[in-house]
Amino acid sequence: MAKNKFFELESLRKQVTALEKKLGKQQKKLLALPGKFGFRTVGDFVAAVKSAASAAGTTFENARSKSAGTRAKITPEIKAQVKTLALEGKTALEIATTTGISVPSVANIKKELGLVKKRKI
Repeated sequence: MAKNKFFELESLRKQVTALEKKLGKQQKKLLALPGKFGFRTVGDFVAAVKSAASAAGTTFENARSKSAGTRAKITPEIKAQVKTLALEGKTALEIATTTGISVPSVANIKKELGLVKKRKI
């Protein structure tokens, strides 16, 4: 039992050593990255990236929130438009694009209005 644990521990130590070597190689690549773009230090490189991001109107803090869509307000007018387009035979994607809402919202509205067929089991 103790012998097996010893071999297991030795195997794990070898894995840690291999991972440390891999991490060291990746760290060297990252440290060389600023030089490839003409910067002397990592700090200068990071400052340039932040500057470029802010010039584009994006900061690291709000980058994710800007990529997320805003919730559409589903009004009775949008529901009527969905109904009209669905009865014309438009696809959910076409309806979503036209009305500015998501495809799942279109499906929910169609279900609410009774415009979807029941599944055959």
